[in-house]
Amino acid sequence: MFRLDGQVAIVTGGAQGIGVGICKIFTEAGATVALWDVADGQPVVDEITAEGGNIFYQKVDVTSKESVAAAVAEIMDKHTRIDILINNAGIIRDKSFLKMTEDQWDAVMNVNVKSLYVTAKAVLPHMIEAGYGRIVSASSINAMLGAFGQTNYGASKAAIQGFTRSLCREVGKYGITVNCVAPGFIKTAMTDSIPEEIIAGAVQQIPVRRIGMPEDMGYAYLYLASKESSFINGITLHANGGSYPT
Repeated sequence: MFRLDGQVAIVTGGAQGIGVGICKIFTEAGATVALWDVADGQPVVDEITAEGGNIFYQKVDVTSKESVAAAVAEIMDKHTRIDILINNAGIIRDKSFLKMTEDQWDAVMNVNVKSLYVTAKAVLPHMIEAGYGRIVSASSINAMLGAFGQTNYGASKAAIQGFTRSLCREVGKYGITVNCVAPGFIKTAMTDSIPEEIIAGAVQQIPVRRIGMPEDMGYAYLYLASKESSFINGITLHANGGSYPT
């Protein structure tokens, strides 16, 4: 169960953090993964390839129609199919609202929200032609909880849930499901910079009493990307160890 043998998956923002966990789990499940990122993804590709995974890196700006179209054309030319789109790319530009600049607002909205429009537009025609597809995007627990200094980020992640619920109604008839994952507190390079006492306090608020790992998110994405999830459509999967909201 939950195998992806013979399938081709795109993972945006795959060069770091949760994206790396998704790439690892997907290749272990048998998928061929196209790692998209503006950052250098080759070290991740080298690591996963050394472990037997089938993965390649494409430098892609997910806010650019031209960059995405070129990458999709290359995948279709070499692999003839795109089964899975994981919209994981995202940024933060935290600032209290009254100090937040328009550029900080726009940057987060472009990468976190506009990118879904650009990537799905490019990939969906191929999924529709094949009569099959999985689109899974990254929301966040802070779409529901909110966080100080994250009006831009929280709004963008809430928008992803609305995108998911709406698009699923349009493409379900083609055998395509659209879902999203809302991670909680996950160990990444960003959280590694947080003082230990703050992390310890946050962990005490998580019923499973530990911070999430990128691989934990990889398994959540794997379920929604699998053929076995064919009747799961339009949901937000809360992957947060039991933190509110569940």
